Amino acid sequence: MRDEGTRLGARRLEGKVAFVTGAAGGLGRSHVRRMAEEGADLVVVDICRSVDTVPYPLSTPEELDDAVEEVRALGRRVVARQTDVRDRAALQAAYDAGLDEFGQIDIVVANAGIAPLLVEDRVQAWHDALDVNLTGTFHTVEVAIPSMVAAERGGSIVIVSSTAGLVGIGGASNGGLGYAASKHGAVGLMRTYANNLAPHSIRVNSVHPTGVATPMVTDPAIVEFVAQDPILSETAPNALPVAVVEAVDVSNAVLWLASDEARYVTGVTLPVDAGFINRR
Repeated sequence: MRDEGTRLGARRLEGKVAFVTGAAGGLGRSHVRRMAEEGADLVVVDICRSVDTVPYPLSTPEELDDAVEEVRALGRRVVARQTDVRDRAALQAAYDAGLDEFGQIDIVVANAGIAPLLVEDRVQAWHDALDVNLTGTFHTVEVAIPSMVAAERGGSIVIVSSTAGLVGIGGASNGGLGYAASKHGAVGLMRTYANNLAPHSIRVNSVHPTGVATPMVTDPAIVEFVAQDPILSETAPNALPVAVVEAVDVSNAVLWLASDEARYVTGVTLPVDAGFINRR
């Protein structure tokens, strides 16, 4: 028998509220779009400014405004804040604003991340990668836990990692090492949270994309970096005959993990990688 939430034609996130970081562009914007299409209301945050060690442009306040308008055009409600995930107090305030508006948050997508894959030897790149990708993920989950547990509704937390969270890639620069370490560290967080939160029916999983056709991957600075990495610069790094996947492919995996279709899936590292990891 079909569960009520998965009836043919039912939107998979109807009646749910999702909190998404790094939501203004790239993967985050795609996650927000798919969740809104599937009936979720949204609480969205993004730093909307540059980070000195990141060689490609980050999202802008205008892009966050565009994301808000897109959600509203899809008939869903949204609360948006320009917030840095490294600032736990500000992130808590953004989360609480969404909680005050909607009365619940059922889904958390810890998506905010940077790739300071710099060739030069800058220690700050290491710290920025760890601070945003790992500590920022920790902050994102921690601000959500109290209300999700108190609500006794269960829920889903999805951490967006990378193939660099499962295999040793990223290059020898401080930024590249920080990127790989932070993405591996996010897996440790995910597995521990999955055990800690299971008694509350809160599921925690991670998603691991290969290269995705977003501005981060297509920016000339990143293209130059990839060309210098012997693994990433292979003619066909993925097993399937595609150079990159699309953002919506990753968002569909996030959506599934967030939905009741994955109600008994927790503690899983889910690659969306066209077979990249299997070839290592």
